[in-house]
Amino acid sequence: QGQLVESGGGLVQPGGSLTLSCAATGSIRSVGTMGWYRQAPGKQRELVATTTAGGTTTYANSVKGRFTISRDNLKRTVYLQMSSLKPEDTAVYYCNANLQITVLMREYWGQGTQVTVSS
Repeated sequence: QGQLVESGGGLVQPGGSLTLSCAATGSIRSVGTMGWYRQAPGKQRELVATTTAGGTTTYANSVKGRFTISRDNLKRTVYLQMSSLKPEDTAVYYCNANLQITVLMREYWGQGTQVTVSS
């Protein structure tokens, strides 16, 4: 079985910075694309950023230039460095990853971590 364990959420003032981490654990054969999504109250879950195993990244337009996604393949961990945070970045952030446990790749989700941007 595989699991995604997130950490790093919290309360930060507007303009501040925060880094989220997500580690893939379990009997994992390989890790594919990893990413971060977020869901604000009353809104649908939306993509924030993704990174492939080869390091190709994509970002939502709303976070380009402010957020940076990276991964450590040896540690099977993905990071989201967030800077110049705005109140509209407030949401529960979910880690997402494609993990190969047996033969097939399967999509997994983390439990979510709250990020609150407020003065």
